[in-house]
Amino acid sequence: MLESVLIYKEEIKKIRRDLHRIPELSFEEYETAEYIENYLAELGIRCENKIAKTGVVAFFEGKSNGNTIAFRADMDALSIKEKNDVDFKSTNEGKMHACGHDGHMAILLCLAKYLAESKDKPNSNVLLIFQPAEEGPGGALPIINERVLEKYNVSEIYGLHILPDIEEGMIGIREGEVMAQTGEFDIEIKGKSAHAAQPHKSIDSMVVMSELILGFQSIVSRNIDPIEAAVLTVGKVVAGDRRNIIANTAVLEGTLRSFKTSVYSRIKDRMRDYTEGLEHIHNCNIELVFRDMYPPVINDKRLTQNLIENLHESEIQIIEPLMLAEDFSYYQRVVPGVFFFVGANNSKKNFLHPLHSERFNFDEKILINGLNVYAKILKAKKIIT
Repeated sequence: MLESVLIYKEEIKKIRRDLHRIPELSFEEYETAEYIENYLAELGIRCENKIAKTGVVAFFEGKSNGNTIAFRADMDALSIKEKNDVDFKSTNEGKMHACGHDGHMAILLCLAKYLAESKDKPNSNVLLIFQPAEEGPGGALPIINERVLEKYNVSEIYGLHILPDIEEGMIGIREGEVMAQTGEFDIEIKGKSAHAAQPHKSIDSMVVMSELILGFQSIVSRNIDPIEAAVLTVGKVVAGDRRNIIANTAVLEGTLRSFKTSVYSRIKDRMRDYTEGLEHIHNCNIELVFRDMYPPVINDKRLTQNLIENLHESEIQIIEPLMLAEDFSYYQRVVPGVFFFVGANNSKKNFLHPLHSERFNFDEKILINGLNVYAKILKAKKIIT
């Protein structure tokens, strides 16, 4: 642990709690953005607001005004009613920072303070990105489309996420595939209703729905290489009105995930094949709509190895890929990047609740671990001394 970051222990805790009190949903982070802007202004840091509507970026010009290293934190909260009994509980009813984004912002703001209070100007440019709407529909792509990375000549980018699956004090990291590509699908089956006693006069949408769900289960098990990881889940079905009426429509909703675009595309192709086949068999109409969400998070091999080499082996946990998704992946399609995890699991203090739980919480001392990694990245690259 760098001694130079330990002085921010109380500051980082205060910032996290301030932000925890004012959770805001995607692209509604106005008060959050104002807090960030005011904090940066007090430090005399140049910033730009209204990036991707509610985002903020802070720029530190280096002695060598060439390439820029970027660090990103997400800003948005979730539509969850908080059940934690703490004095910094959410003041916005029905909204909660249940995914640690308050902590991510606190880390990045303290990194800003760390840079501002450094004796010398950084040797290279540094950009801090406070990004809205990670929870959906996603703020990374709008930031890229606004050419923020190009404007500041970003050459590499880093991001992190607090994770209660990993023990407190550990940094979870791996090269290559880290998080999954994700998508959603909606299906509407249109059949023909009839009396339950006269099924021959109907086209039973429930029967079609049942065959479709069972057929989907064989896509991953029989169409995807077992070495590859993939998920196809139907999470919601709606059909039928009364016990004596054969349903004329059925609706299904679900999600699919994989670590490779080729696998993801294969799943979608087979889903189309199943729906088209059942249309012919049952003489019904099936509408299948996909919504592709975030691409997979894939860590750059060289940058990941460099980061691992600059951390103490006792604090590193080489993790398995996670089926979670993150729009940080969009940045990695433009420039090399690394995304890692800050362990938050502490059974003695009951910090065990998963992300997106109404009781999710963590010990703020873990935030220094995230700040420490960011500072070590800057030192290893000789951006700061």
